[in-house]
Parts: sequence; C-alpha cells; structure tokens
Amino acid sequence: MYQTHIFANGLRLIHNYVPNKAAYCGLIINVGSRDEREDELGMAHFIEHVIFKGTEKRKAYHILSRLEDVGGELNAYTTKEDTCVYATFMAKDYERTLELFADIVFHSVFPEKEIEKEKDVVLDEINSYKDNPGELIFDDFEELIYTGYPIGRNILGDEASVERISRGMVLDFVKRNYFPNRMVISSVGDIPFEKLVRLVEKYFSPYEAGTPLKARIKPEIYTPRFVEMDRDTHQSHCIIGNIAYDYTEDNRLALSLLMNLLGGTGMNSRLNLNIREKYGLAYNIEASYTPYSDTGIFTIYFGCDAGDLDKCLRLCRKEMAALGEELLGYNQLRKAKNQMIGQITLASENYENMMLSSGKSFLIYDKVDELEAVCEEVGGITPELLRQVAREIFAQDKQSVLIYK
Repeated sequence: MYQTHIFANGLRLIHNYVPNKAAYCGLIINVGSRDEREDELGMAHFIEHVIFKGTEKRKAYHILSRLEDVGGELNAYTTKEDTCVYATFMAKDYERTLELFADIVFHSVFPEKEIEKEKDVVLDEINSYKDNPGELIFDDFEELIYTGYPIGRNILGDEASVERISRGMVLDFVKRNYFPNRMVISSVGDIPFEKLVRLVEKYFSPYEAGTPLKARIKPEIYTPRFVEMDRDTHQSHCIIGNIAYDYTEDNRLALSLLMNLLGGTGMNSRLNLNIREKYGLAYNIEASYTPYSDTGIFTIYFGCDAGDLDKCLRLCRKEMAALGEELLGYNQLRKAKNQMIGQITLASENYENMMLSSGKSFLIYDKVDELEAVCEEVGGITPELLRQVAREIFAQDKQSVLIYK
C-alpha cells in the first residue's frame, strides 16, 4: 500500500513499506534532454555524470564511498523527460542515503577539472553507442519521427555539444531546473512512513520551491518517411513505427497489450513466432511503445541479412494489418491478457523496479494505481478496442521506416 506526502516546498514523497533488509530509494527530477536549450544539447545527461564529482563538503571519492562503504550502490539515469539519482542500501541506512541525495543535488560544485575529465568519458560513451547499431537506430528513428523538435534530440548530445559544455553552463542549467517542486522521492523499504517523512523534512525542507517547469514544445507535425542510411553494418537493421498515445490517453494500456502480443518480451509473440521461428529470418525482433507527456512512439525493430529485409518488412506489415482487420478470438485474447497480467505481477516483485515505476507515476499523475486495479483494467480490454487501436496506430500510410544498410 503506497503512502504519500507533499512538503511545503512542493517536494513529493511516495513510500511502500516492505519488511526487507534491503531498501530502495530514488530522487526523480522532472527535467530531461528535451528541456535543454539549443546550445545545451546533452546537458541533462552530462550533469548526471558530474553531479557525483564533488560537493561543498565532499570530494568525488567520498560521495561514491558514502554508500559503498556500507554495501550500498549509488546510480543515476537520464531520459528525455526526467533525471533520476537512486540507490540500493541496507534499510538501516535511510538517513545516510537521504542526506547524500540532498548534498549532491543541491550542493554539487562541479569542479572545472572534473568537468573536463568527464567530457572524455561522455565522448567515449557516444562513440561506444555508435558502435552498436541495434541501439543507435532507435535514437535516429526518434529524430526522424520528431524532426525539428527538442524531443527528437539524442539524450547524449554529440561531440561538438559536449565539447562546448562549461562549468557556467552546468551551474545555469541546475539553477533553472533543480527545484523541490519538480522532484519526487520514491522509497520501497523497511522504515515507518512517519520516520521517513521526518528524515526527508530534515534534509530537504531548507530548499525553496522554484518556478514550475517551462511548457514543453509539443510535436505538432508528423510526416511519415522512408529513409535508408549507409552504416556499413554486417546486418541490415530496420525500424518501422509511428507516433502513438501520450501518458494521458485512455487507450495507452490497450496499445501496450497489442505491443506485447505483437512483439513483446515473450518468445511466443506473433512477430517472433513468424519471422524468427517459422522462417528463421531474424535473431532479434521486438515491438515497443514509449509514451511521453504530450506524445508517444511505437516501433518494431529487427536485424537481418540484407537479402531478407524486404520479406521481413512484408511479414511485419502483414501481422500489423491482421490486428487491424480481425477481432481476436476469446482464447487468443484471454491468453494475451493473462500473459500481460503475469508479466506485470512478476515485475512488481522487483522492488527496485517498483520504486522507480511508482516514483515516475507519482511524478506524472500524482498517484499510483495499485496492482489489482491495473490487472482489472487489462481484463476489461475488448477485442473491438484492440482492433480500433491497431487500425489507428498500425495504419501503413502513417508508418515511417528507417533502415541501416
């Protein structure tokens, strides 16, 4: 059962009591790469790196050792819409963790020497990414879908933008965006909620609420495109996709069910059974759906021999067309729902995943749906709704295609 609290400065707290020795806590900030200015590409991700490089009272070594000395782990990630610092630790170390979070988020000094050193690290990360076409193609596809909009930019930035970053730019970005009223602290662990509230109050109440998040530039224009890029890869890599529902759309769960049925993580997905198992054309084929605050994107990705590319494309389109033409039978739909409900239930047993997902939900919706409610909603999805969603999202004349040759 989730418990929540909102502090005077707008900071939000969500907690799920679990009587385990290990605890999980994260600080999620409502700012990501799409909130960067034109001259700040890659800044949100770069700050995720250098935020651990020193505070007013700690050097980088002491930040990293603060939790590792007691067996814990400290980590962070950046997406297009949020930044998160999170940790796994012994439940007895909640105060140690929360004090560290407050120190690095509000008191980092971003030493000039560390910034220059970290530029090389991030540049290596960018180059490493370029060596992995199966990952790089997803970013290139989002840039294709959202051409001209901030949300289409690569989270890492590029070589030129990273080289331009200065300490002054870092401090300015943090000053504009790191406010308690744009943050959620999410916790899963063995600590009474009242005690957790007192600890958060102790370490985070001194910081005043700032301005609300500036309105994001919503992608208004989408033009389907077919693009081939010469990447000199051994395989051909391909993504097919379209814009999709945002976080607020009622049909987003139905689309998630369709994605799982079409090309989800299970080996029994339609695309995997057809393209991999029946014809042996691709080792990896998957479908995914990513919602954002004001848009969304669906993709089908596969890698195959160049000579099999056209056949794989035809088979993918055939499966999508079938979902838009035929109503799923009772047994098909029942199995699809049971599979998704089982996956959701098993994922909820991963407490780190629970902490991150509940924090993100609270950041977006100011609430978290209990597992039973989500499963009940999945159970209520009808064949007619799935066909309607498939016709809308899988329409071939709305699909974009990106191919690495």
